[in-house]
This record gives sequence, C-alpha cells and structure tokens, in this order.
Amino acid sequence: MSEVKSYNVAVVGATGAVGQKMLETLEIRDFPIKQLKLLSSSRSAGTKMSFKGVHYTLEEAKPESFEGIDIALFSAGGSVSKSLAKEAVKRGAVVIDNTSAFRMDQDVPLVVPEVNEEDIKAHKGIIANPNCSTIQMVAALKPIQAKFGLKRVIVSTYQAVSGAGTAAVEELKDQAQAFLNGEDLTAKLLPVKGAAKHYPIAFNALPQIDVFQDNGYTFEEMKMINETRKIMHAEDLAVAATCVRLPFFTSHAESVYIEVEDKAAEVRSIQQTLIQAPGVTLVDDPSNQIYPTPLDAAGKPDVFVGRIRKDLDQSNGFHLWIVSDNLLKGAAWNSVQIAESLINQNWLK
Repeated sequence: MSEVKSYNVAVVGATGAVGQKMLETLEIRDFPIKQLKLLSSSRSAGTKMSFKGVHYTLEEAKPESFEGIDIALFSAGGSVSKSLAKEAVKRGAVVIDNTSAFRMDQDVPLVVPEVNEEDIKAHKGIIANPNCSTIQMVAALKPIQAKFGLKRVIVSTYQAVSGAGTAAVEELKDQAQAFLNGEDLTAKLLPVKGAAKHYPIAFNALPQIDVFQDNGYTFEEMKMINETRKIMHAEDLAVAATCVRLPFFTSHAESVYIEVEDKAAEVRSIQQTLIQAPGVTLVDDPSNQIYPTPLDAAGKPDVFVGRIRKDLDQSNGFHLWIVSDNLLKGAAWNSVQIAESLINQNWLK
C-alpha cells in the first residue's frame, strides 16, 4: 500500500478567532500534515498552542518562515497578507488568504468550492477566501442560478460580532453586563482605527460594517456585490447589499431577495434544488415554525436555508433566509476545503 502523502502547513494568525478555527478544522478533518508551523505577530510569538495533543510555540511571521512550506493559511489581517503572502509564494508555498487583500485581483481565484472549485487550478500561488457573508449567500444561490437563471439579488445581512474579531466579542459581553448594571455603555467602547464614531453594539443594531465608500455603501457591502459577481462568473448580475451588525456572537443571517429568469420556477422546485445542493441544508417548514437561526448554525459547517417564499408582486421573485457559521463556512472550513481541493485535484503547484 502506498504511503499517504503529507504536507508542510503554516497557519498565519493562529491565535485569532479564525486561526483557532482553522486549527480545529484541520484536526477534525485529519488533514495530512507532515510539519505544522504556527505564525503570529511579534507580540504573540512565544505563545504555546496545542494541535492533536502536541504543543507548538508560535513564531513571528517573517518571509523566511515559509521556507519548505507547501500550504499557508493566512488569517492575520490584510496588511500582513499584503506584506507576506507573495513572500510565501516565492518560497514555494500556495497561499490561501482569508483577507480582502487579493480577492478582486484578476489573477487570484476567489473560491467557494461548492460553487467554483474549478477556478482553483488557475491559481498563481495565491487563492482568496471570500468574505464570510458572501460565501454563504453564493453557496445557496449557485444551484438556483444553474437551474433557473438569476437576474437580481438584494441582500440584507444580520451579522454576528465575531466577524469583527475576538475583541468585538469581549466588547459585547462587557457592554451587555454594563447595560444590565445600569452603567454608561459609552465607557465600554473600544477604539476603532480610522473610525470617527463608534456606537455601542449591546442591545443595538449597527447599519455599518467597515468604512463607508464614496457611493454611500460600506466596504462590506461592496465586497458582497463585487465578490458575488466574480465567484458566480456573472459580471452583469444586479446585486445590492445592506450589511448590519447585531448583538449575537456567532453565525451570520441573511434575508435575500432574488429574481430568476425561469418564470416557471416555484417554491417547491427551488426547495428540491437546494436539497440536492452540496454544502446546503434545507430547514424550511414554516407550518411547524421550523427555520434556521444563528444559534442553530453555530459550530456546523453547512449553509442553512429556510423561509423560501414567492414574492407577492413579482412572479419570478423569491425570498430566502440564509444562515451559516461565519467562522466555519465563512472562513476556516472554506479555507480548508480549498486546501483539500488543491490536494485531491492535484492542483498544488
């Protein structure tokens, strides 16, 4: 019997929320690792972390850190990716980047394996992991596009605070306790780089994720618009997004309105299409009050879809409710899926 090939893997940003989930996912999937290297900022270097019962010491991420590395999973912020991803590629690694640094680069595949796995083979050393809110939406919409055609998408998101990192999770905890204690929430605000204002998140809804652009949309909203078109190979697809941060910890939810080209499409036929879709679980029985929620999706790798209903005015319009764990399918699990595709399809160059 031939020996299973294994690979040298680096995780950049291993101490972050996504980095930790990457390590958990690699362990659960029993990813074929020969040597593992955990990389971080100089501030976290020296920290100990465990993987499969073995303790590893974090090293400061430097260009020379990637000597001998086959696959590098990046999740340490766009500035780190911009400074080190190409250095890793120069040293022979294939980079799977979880930031927005390279997503819209023409030569960088932007991949959700259930949607456009074939794009991976065109990589030139860097593969981009899409925005978490984009991933779950396109995973649900791609099979609908393939079966019925797709003309328009309007999405409103309800996003968990973990999408803003571990500090945001702690901020919500502190603010919620302060609110219950009758204290001033403004005393519990964390400074946000580049932000003129920062509002409390506890018991609140913030219709701003990332910075506003000149057109009035936030960067998060523009990411959803542009990334959806790129992933689905639909440059002319009409897409609009409103992204909102809500005070819960894990999983993003989305209310998505679509218009399909096939005027014969019905709720039941869309449900049947999603039942057969890879990575999608249909949870749609409104008569028994059954639909997906962020709490139910937390810790699970799938994209969950429910509340599918026909628009009352537009015959080819439908509404969907889409939920997924933003740290898993929205980040760590999608990244590991890409790594598995690289190996299984022999696209690791």
